Amino acid sequence: MENCIFLSASVPDPIRAPEYSESSNSVAITSAVRALVHVTLGRRVLVWGGHPAITPMIKVVAEEMGVDYGDWVKLYQSSFFEDKFPEDNKKFKNVVYTENIQNDLSKSLFRMRECMFHENKFNAAVFIGGMGGIVDEFNLFHKCHPGKNVLPVTSTGGATLEIEKILKKSNPELLDSDLNFDMDYIRLFHRKLGISPKEERFTNLESQPDDIQQRYWKGV
Repeated sequence: MENCIFLSASVPDPIRAPEYSESSNSVAITSAVRALVHVTLGRRVLVWGGHPAITPMIKVVAEEMGVDYGDWVKLYQSSFFEDKFPEDNKKFKNVVYTENIQNDLSKSLFRMRECMFHENKFNAAVFIGGMGGIVDEFNLFHKCHPGKNVLPVTSTGGATLEIEKILKKSNPELLDSDLNFDMDYIRLFHRKLGISPKEERFTNLESQPDDIQQRYWKGV
């Protein structure tokens, strides 16, 4: 699948990951995820690895918008978690279940992430909140898709702050990035992802013109 946007997000668990939880802002994480769905749905394909806090959030926003999200979201889920799949997985028409590798969590997650990054062509990756797994996804995404737009939304805290430190080594300009302070996330994602609010939302990929200018509202 082409022209995708990768989402890596989670709400840090204060027991499992206190080092990330202390800096995270759960309200900001929720707001940022909701805003990303609002900006992309019907315009770009959003790809993410299933997470019990994030998947239901995406479903709710999509239903609130009244857009059939079957063609516009792609959820990857490792079969390692088969007995813990969120009920909301059943609502998505485009779920890819990846192999449980030797019943090993680390190996199974790596396989899922490999599949996500090799089976899709990404324009950008957005990182929101998160724990150590988000750093792992950042490193693998950066390896598989070098040079692509990477947005650690550091105002949400959590592991995005660690990603920022990694990026600053090669890009000191991130010190003054609006990713640190702009919490108008809808406007932020429109700007950073290059998705005009003038773009129409299409029911499926086939009906979306390749020429971006032809996607704009009629008369605009």
